[in-house]
Amino acid sequence: MLTKDIMTPKEKLIIISPMDSVRKSLELMKKHSVRSIVVDKQHENGAYGLITFKNILQSIVAEDGDIDLLNIYDIAAIPAFSVSSQLDVKYAAKMMVNSSIKRLLVIDNNELLGILTMSDIIGILMNSVE
Repeated sequence: MLTKDIMTPKEKLIIISPMDSVRKSLELMKKHSVRSIVVDKQHENGAYGLITFKNILQSIVAEDGDIDLLNIYDIAAIPAFSVSSQLDVKYAAKMMVNSSIKRLLVIDNNELLGILTMSDIIGILMNSVE
């Protein structure tokens, strides 16, 4: 099975500008009940990023940052870990486990196609166990 077969497609993702405030990311996370948001690339040859609850906690709580003064770019993981849509899911899962990450962007030719999460992979495993 390939990552493209189980990823969440781009059309269902929340994407934010790197220049938006951290407050806006929190508002979007709350509104859409998600724990991460894709950070759009700044230019054609730029990199996509990811902002998660962990990034926000590190910068706001641990470092006394201000959610209105910090931009997404200041705290997001850019570039985000990513894989090809043609990669076998077992390798993506191995990468997640070895790197202790829960989400991988699915990118081909520097264009975002979707996101693959541990929950996506576990869901497939659970469905295969009847």
